[in-house]
Amino acid sequence: MNIYLTGATSGLGEYLAYKYAKRGAFLALSGRRKEKLTDVAKKCEELGGKVVTYCLDVTDQHATKESIQDFLSKVVSIDLVIANAGYGFVDRIHKGDPTELNKVIDINVNGVINTVVPFMPSMIKNDKGHIAIIGSVASHFAWPGAGAYAASKHAVKALSKSWRRTLPKNVDVTLICPGFVKSEMTDSMGTMTPFMIGTEDGVNRIVKALDKKKKMFIFPFIWKLVIALEGPISFFMSMPFRNNHKKNRNKL
Repeated sequence: MNIYLTGATSGLGEYLAYKYAKRGAFLALSGRRKEKLTDVAKKCEELGGKVVTYCLDVTDQHATKESIQDFLSKVVSIDLVIANAGYGFVDRIHKGDPTELNKVIDINVNGVINTVVPFMPSMIKNDKGHIAIIGSVASHFAWPGAGAYAASKHAVKALSKSWRRTLPKNVDVTLICPGFVKSEMTDSMGTMTPFMIGTEDGVNRIVKALDKKKKMFIFPFIWKLVIALEGPISFFMSMPFRNNHKKNRNKL
């Protein structure tokens, strides 16, 4: 099995690499941190996988495409592309600085496009392939205080739907929508991570969903209930932000 995976240096990406390495996959792993990428690749090889690495930022369209072209030159066809690289940040709109919000959109949306689209000609030609996009429960839920993140995940949900309807039937598209899964990003969020599950647990669920080629997979199940109750939950979540604006109004 030939797999291209982004964001392979931590969290879901790292453990997805280990999971597929145990299956003997040929893995193309990309990430920004060279030393960490080397460590992950070494462990994947010890677990039985074959690995090639690309140290890059998915927002770099040309570097990402060059890595994809290089990997495609090494394999007969691509079986699975996992667009996992992502970034989360609290909006902090009261500061009036859009820099981090733009970064969220760039990594989470353009990074997915840069990762997936260059593989499409090969998948269309071979009439086979599987695209997996790591979205979020935020693909269905506009978090107070995290509008850019929610917007980016809504965007990839739209992309996955459109691509599924546009590509040949034998090219599958799966949108993975996890709740909070333990990672470097969730570690930085403190107590704001309800219903958190472990990384390996999350990876096992994702791989099962990909094996079944599901169109969309939301997990754990309780998030389906949260999404259904978005209105009242958002109202209560928004109150601390609005109260904080009132307290700090004179400081702005």
